[in-house]
Amino acid sequence: MSGVAGYTATVTDSLEEYRRRRDPTRTPEPGTAEAAEPVSAEGRAPRFVVQEHHATSLHWDLRLERDGVLVSWAVPKGLPPDPKDNHLAVHVEDHPLSYFDFEGDIPEGSYGAGHVSLWDQGTYETHKFREDEVMVTLHGDRVEGKYVLFRTRGKDWMVHRMDPPTDPSWEPMPDAPRPMLACLASELPEDGAGWGFEVKWDGVRALALVRGGRVQALNRTGGEITSRYPELRALGRALGSRRVVLDGEIVALDERGRPSFQLLQSRMHLSSDGAVRRRAREVPAAYVIFDLLYLDGRSTTSLPYRQRRELLAGLELDGPAWQTPAHYEADGAALLAASREQGLEGVIAKRLDSSYEAGSRSRAWLKVKNHRREALVVGGWLPGSGGRRGRIGALLVGFREEPGGEVRYAGRVGTGFTDAELERLGSLLEPLARQGTPFTGRQPPKEARFVEPSLVADVEFNEWTHTATLRAPSYKGLRDDVDSADVVLDPSGEVGP
Repeated sequence: MSGVAGYTATVTDSLEEYRRRRDPTRTPEPGTAEAAEPVSAEGRAPRFVVQEHHATSLHWDLRLERDGVLVSWAVPKGLPPDPKDNHLAVHVEDHPLSYFDFEGDIPEGSYGAGHVSLWDQGTYETHKFREDEVMVTLHGDRVEGKYVLFRTRGKDWMVHRMDPPTDPSWEPMPDAPRPMLACLASELPEDGAGWGFEVKWDGVRALALVRGGRVQALNRTGGEITSRYPELRALGRALGSRRVVLDGEIVALDERGRPSFQLLQSRMHLSSDGAVRRRAREVPAAYVIFDLLYLDGRSTTSLPYRQRRELLAGLELDGPAWQTPAHYEADGAALLAASREQGLEGVIAKRLDSSYEAGSRSRAWLKVKNHRREALVVGGWLPGSGGRRGRIGALLVGFREEPGGEVRYAGRVGTGFTDAELERLGSLLEPLARQGTPFTGRQPPKEARFVEPSLVADVEFNEWTHTATLRAPSYKGLRDDVDSADVVLDPSGEVGP
């Protein structure tokens, strides 16, 4: 490293690695012979630059002016704004001072191929500059603070913020947020003027935590689902250094462009990266974004829904595998009619003045469905006959009257299965077998085979009978984003997670 105690190499020697890696006839990057004003001991303060580099992997390059060169680190997640976090920083070759203002596209096939843009520039104070530790205070337009870089192994260093965030009101991003849930309603609110209306999407609820250009996707119970949907990785690149928590739904579209939970089923339970990539080509998924919980050091959950939607719109999130559909104010009836005509699940009504009640079910959000469809606990199965002999003929499902309570039998579901899904269900239910019934009260037929009530099925049906039994139910798939303990009877008489 140039400028470190005990290092006596010349600037020419220091830039040898930079020259070796680059073909000046191909890359627009500055050459080592280009003039640049060096720092003077009696002159100005040394400079720093942070460049955002959209290479194979998005990262930020921190460069410190020292002894006639720019001493450089690639920082995959950017400089940490919080002293509680350490970020990886990889020491790379020194760069010429003329690189300080470089922006442009490094062509494909070249070292570091991708777009480079200036993210921040300024000056810095030096506290330490040693072989294994560099401590500086940065004074830039976007970065202001004291940082230490320390070597851990070889070229791998860590960068740590030593002082509190510059903004005293800065808040850390939540690690495990929970989504706000809607209550079921039979009709839209009468006073439509105080409400916003959105399409109800038929998919998997997902919160996306985006920081350092990386996306972490969590389902409604906090389960990690990032690896199942590689399409979302590019969303992190699109947001760059923005730090946000988004709320939305992951969906798969059928041939008519409608969300299909059954199609998404084939993406929900894959474990190997190869299987995920193959299935993603066959059944692409998209992230439909409808709320914003955190933005660049601020929780937005206390803001009214209308203001959160304005902030979300300002992010302009419309990409190849994500979008932010419009919401509509005071015209819910037209949206509900349009959703019914297009075969969509229904509409969500949200009070315009409502805050985001994370982890709670609130009547500030109401779901009005075109089709009755709920998540129900699987407590057993009936053997099949005819073509299904030796396999599952019907699932036995139920619900709880309170979270974690006993399971009440709601009937059998015998349609909606593919042969492949029957095979998969059989393998999942076999290790859950039990001797006695998990159901309380009314019981299924005597030939029933019982299982521990841990799986949750998505079921569409016509109506509930007066005995709380499903009428004309059809299986739509298993859900892994709903805990079976939370499948309770809704106060309106419907069942839902």
